Amino acid sequence: MLPVLRRRLESASETPSLDAQIILAHILGVKRAWVLAHPEAVLSPQQEQSLNENLRRLESGEPLPYVLGHWEFYGLDFVVGPAVLIPRPETELLVEQALAWLRSHPARAERLAVDVGSGSGCIAISLAVHTPDLRVIAADVSSSALEIARQNAHRHGVAGQIDFCQADLLPQAAGQPFDLICANLPYIPSDRLAQLRVAHWEPQLALDGGVDGLGLIRRLLQQASLYLAAKGLMLLEIDASQGKATAQLASVAFPDAGVSVLKDLAGLDRLVRVNLAAADQI
Repeated sequence: MLPVLRRRLESASETPSLDAQIILAHILGVKRAWVLAHPEAVLSPQQEQSLNENLRRLESGEPLPYVLGHWEFYGLDFVVGPAVLIPRPETELLVEQALAWLRSHPARAERLAVDVGSGSGCIAISLAVHTPDLRVIAADVSSSALEIARQNAHRHGVAGQIDFCQADLLPQAAGQPFDLICANLPYIPSDRLAQLRVAHWEPQLALDGGVDGLGLIRRLLQQASLYLAAKGLMLLEIDASQGKATAQLASVAFPDAGVSVLKDLAGLDRLVRVNLAAADQI
């Protein structure tokens, strides 16, 4: 069965073999390893109907996570849908950096983090799951995205640890400075969107970063200069082409901070780190 599925997906997927295994496991309600170990598995008529419907959606170009209705990020499974950006592995670098900083800065009082442009809530929830004493605000301009984020917070047992806030970038009613500001904002230049397959399916609100891709990042840096705690940390995910420009913007907004650009596993600029407690190098 897998060879047939793979051939059907070759024109619609960059990873047809993997996608065939994942979708078949989804239909059967088993792990992918089980599918590989049982090539003789037979589907019921209802399962065949579901499989064909899912294949039609995939062949039309719809992303696999939307077809499945969920996707893994940082070892956790998140509900996803067309209202939110699909969590991507490169964003795990931001979570790793945030958690490392939180571990190295033990709490003397309640610490407050904010995830700006939270979408599915994957960043905020990952931080909350791994840092039980952390209070988190998940902010997004989209009420539909916040509803999915709430579902995910309940799914992982951290709904009581996270406040959900509909806001245009940084919420300003927290009552205290933010110790940690995380943001994976839209950073794709507007004129590049039409060339990208994701733009046909994922929400444009979560992709379009304006003329140079830095419109929202620029605004957030201006806001954050007023609300980041004295020894706080800010982490910004960026496009691989935006490292130098974003670091320069951050240095203007935070002239006394250490600003650095971190690379992802592919060796591409992926994260700008603004540390008010250290003098990093750009």
